[in-house]
Amino acid sequence: MFEFTKKGSLDEAMETSSRDMSRAGAAESPPRPHAGGVSGARREAAVIGPSIQLDGDLRGQEDLLIEGEVSGTVQLREHSLTVGGQGKVKADVYAKEIHVEGSVEGDLFGAERVVIRKAAQVQGNITSPRVAIEEGARFKGAIEMDSAAVEAALGKTRGSGGTPRSKPVEPAAAAATRSGTAS
Repeated sequence: MFEFTKKGSLDEAMETSSRDMSRAGAAESPPRPHAGGVSGARREAAVIGPSIQLDGDLRGQEDLLIEGEVSGTVQLREHSLTVGGQGKVKADVYAKEIHVEGSVEGDLFGAERVVIRKAAQVQGNITSPRVAIEEGARFKGAIEMDSAAVEAALGKTRGSGGTPRSKPVEPAAAAATRSGTAS
């Protein structure tokens, strides 16, 4: 039913691609993406290719690069997720590290960090102790940078069938104004 296109080292795939480009006369090879954005590290990662569309709950015990379309829930609690430049994700994402270069519509829960690259489009809330948004990225949502909130968010979904949605914390003055009792 589903076809998983590639599994292997992203570095090896990019090296092969770079060699092919240099043989074709390309002056410079493009920057090499790494699963989880860890520069210089060789890591095994699963790849959901650009022609793949996946609907439902996606769980795994390895790093993942998404270049296709994924809808539902993505849970890689101890591993990294990279949404590549062609990737389109409509899902709540739970991962150790999340790197977005493509499009994400849903809440992002990063146990360590969330990085939004300049070409990315993100619509949803981010909960992570460290967040980086490059200039030029499009982001609409709230950011919660509290370790306790991250642990609570990741702890709530362990073993449960449902996926809770995060609500942005509202400043007390805004809440009081809305209820008609401004201080």
